Amino acid sequence: QVLLVESGGGSVQTGGSLRLSCTPSEDIGGVCMGWFRRAPGKEREGVATYEARTSDTSYADFVKGRFTITRNSANNTVVLEMKSLKPEDTAMYYCAAKLSWLCGTRWREEEWWRYWGQGTQVTVSS
Repeated sequence: QVLLVESGGGSVQTGGSLRLSCTPSEDIGGVCMGWFRRAPGKEREGVATYEARTSDTSYADFVKGRFTITRNSANNTVVLEMKSLKPEDTAMYYCAAKLSWLCGTRWREEEWWRYWGQGTQVTVSS
């Protein structure tokens, strides 16, 4: 069972920045990795993905231009850099992974992913 260990959440004011990291417990090679979030009272939604084979990235419209997802191939850590944070970005953020060479078009679907982290809280105050 692959574990995904997240870190980096916290509290910031509007306009601030945070950096989330996700490291798999073992080398899972060619994968699609991503981040989801769940705000209070809302469903979990896809934020961004990173495709290890091609280095392609995808973003939800509501974070484009503000969030950047990258991967450190040395330790398989996936990083989500979040800038210009807004109160509506407040949520529990979850790392996800699937042993798939392609992230494809289903990455926004929760059921498509195989492994999940425990989540890290991000709170943005106005």
